[in-house]
Amino acid sequence: MLIGLGAGLGAVLRHLVVLYGAAPGSTAALALTFAVNIAGCFAMGAWKPGPVWGTGFLGGFTTFSAISVAAMQSDAIVALVIVALSFATSIVSYLLGHTLRERRHG
Repeated sequence: MLIGLGAGLGAVLRHLVVLYGAAPGSTAALALTFAVNIAGCFAMGAWKPGPVWGTGFLGGFTTFSAISVAAMQSDAIVALVIVALSFATSIVSYLLGHTLRERRHG
């Protein structure tokens, strides 16, 4: 129940960031979605939060589905770039956060 509550809160926060940060369906909205995913993945790596804040909140905050929708609405080559960039930036940001956490804790 707590993980679901965390996921709901994370999803609401992501929605608000994108809603108030850019026009729906715009390139800026896609960029904000990338930024949210990067921030969420970095936080997951940097703090290694437990189930409520990690799986729940950060899982709800980040999104692959919005990236997938943007890719489906694009030409094939643009879709490939969107998906590849999303995957790469998410993995790299997690690894950066993880590396910083490891350095802090020796």
